[in-house]
Amino acid sequence: MITLKLDSRIRNHLTFIKSLFKIHIMRKLIALFMLAGILFAPVIANAQEAEDTAAQEETTPVAVEPASSPTIVDDEIIAEEQSFHQVVKEKFIEGDPLYMTPVLICLILGLAVALERIITLNLSTTNTKKLLIKVEDALESGGVEAAKDLTKNTKGPVASIFTQGLMRYSEGIEMVEKSIIAYGSVEMGRLEKGLIWISLFISLAPMLGFMGTVIGMIGAFDSIEAAGDISPSLVAGGIKIALLTTVAGLIVAIILQLFYNYLVSKIDSLVNDMEDASISLVDILVKHKLTGK
Repeated sequence: MITLKLDSRIRNHLTFIKSLFKIHIMRKLIALFMLAGILFAPVIANAQEAEDTAAQEETTPVAVEPASSPTIVDDEIIAEEQSFHQVVKEKFIEGDPLYMTPVLICLILGLAVALERIITLNLSTTNTKKLLIKVEDALESGGVEAAKDLTKNTKGPVASIFTQGLMRYSEGIEMVEKSIIAYGSVEMGRLEKGLIWISLFISLAPMLGFMGTVIGMIGAFDSIEAAGDISPSLVAGGIKIALLTTVAGLIVAIILQLFYNYLVSKIDSLVNDMEDASISLVDILVKHKLTGK
């Protein structure tokens, strides 16, 4: 009986020890798992964050920057920036230098002749009233010879006519008048010198421009015939040459016509002064009775 009790106690004791050992092992395992969780928690968190970021990048559409639209510049601003010289140069090239050059030559030569005539006519202008007063004073003080010396030393067509009239004073008043009329025609011819060339260039410039028009239209029709179709791109080049050359010729004619009209009016003014001065000279000669003395 005693042996059986001891055996039962030993068994109970062993069972209690085993249970304590199991509890101890379980505590160690729990502590080990807790330590592992603490150690690997940041790694797992970083990995999870990386996965979330990658997934977000895949799902989020990439914002594509819109292509920069070409800057549209207003044609008027470009036109304002271009100088007049640049515009004329571009139109000259577009109109084909082969047809624009003759028109330009007409303009240059016409302007050269016009400027020469303007300078000459301005230098020929004389204050006829003052000249008549000086001639009358010379006649009273020194006679015809003094008056001739005065007119010879004075520039201008009026003074030249006075000289020719005074040189014929001894032949009578009629010869003085004839001499003045004859030499007046000579001086008028000198004043009108060069106007014929300006008139020629005025007529020639539009003709050359019109010739460019005809040639340009012929080229346009040749292009249409070769292509077998009427296309604006085929006709545009020839029509552009045609229009630009015609416009250039008309502009040159207008410019030269203005100078021509100015020169004609200047010559008319000088001729009127010569006629009035000649009549006044004859009156002075009659007054002082110098016709045959």
